[in-house]
Amino acid sequence: MRKAMRLAGSAALSIIFCFTAAAASAQKEDHGRGHDQGHDHDHGKGGRCSGLPSARQLKELLVAAPSQDGDAGGLFHGMRMWAAVVNRNGELCAVATSTKDPTQVWPGSQAIAKAKAYTANAFSLDALALSTARLYTFVQPGHSLFGLNQSNPFDPDFLARPSGDGGGVNEIAGGIITFGGGVPLYSGGHIIGGLGISGDTACTDHEIAKRVRDEADLNPPDGKLADDIVYSSVDPPDVLVFTHPLCPNTFRNGVFIGNELAATRY
Repeated sequence: MRKAMRLAGSAALSIIFCFTAAAASAQKEDHGRGHDQGHDHDHGKGGRCSGLPSARQLKELLVAAPSQDGDAGGLFHGMRMWAAVVNRNGELCAVATSTKDPTQVWPGSQAIAKAKAYTANAFSLDALALSTARLYTFVQPGHSLFGLNQSNPFDPDFLARPSGDGGGVNEIAGGIITFGGGVPLYSGGHIIGGLGISGDTACTDHEIAKRVRDEADLNPPDGKLADDIVYSSVDPPDVLVFTHPLCPNTFRNGVFIGNELAATRY
């Protein structure tokens, strides 16, 4: 009898363990996939992402942006983009592509967009809007923030497959990107998150991010150009500490600026 009870007890413990392990595995899978099966995802619910664009709104803004304020330049004129929004905690709130088929935007741009959103939020304050474009010079060798890009690696567990599933739920994907395409988001004079855009040249990514933020009415207190991209060929010396290099077919605010310099001595 005692042997039978021990066997029964062992069997019960084995069943409990199996159910617990299965539940933990399912929870982990749901944690990574975010219960989303569409191409565009709302990753934040309720108060976590209050005041920020939903995935649907983000897609609408993204699709409309290339036709606003003149040519956005670049390779695709801003028409093939990933976009991501994080809240002030850096948690991913929404992700979208400008195309119906997300595989027709560079797959690598998904991680970059999410990291740009994180970076723009992470290094901006109520009193200082700092786009990722304005970090470029500071992180070059010999400058004061060299090494910043390695300070917070992006977590690939929070990537979605090209088919659309996955991507994380209310999670902090991290990542540091220090070229154009990330801008902080504001409401009532206070920073509430960040927006990241990727899918074209860094210069065009910045132009589209700026337009999306403006149309969403989430500009910094000093206006939509407060953290605009800076080019040494056209801007005054007092702002050149924020210089960003030219890209192929560079436009700013609808005006052609120039092209990236050709490589030499290769």
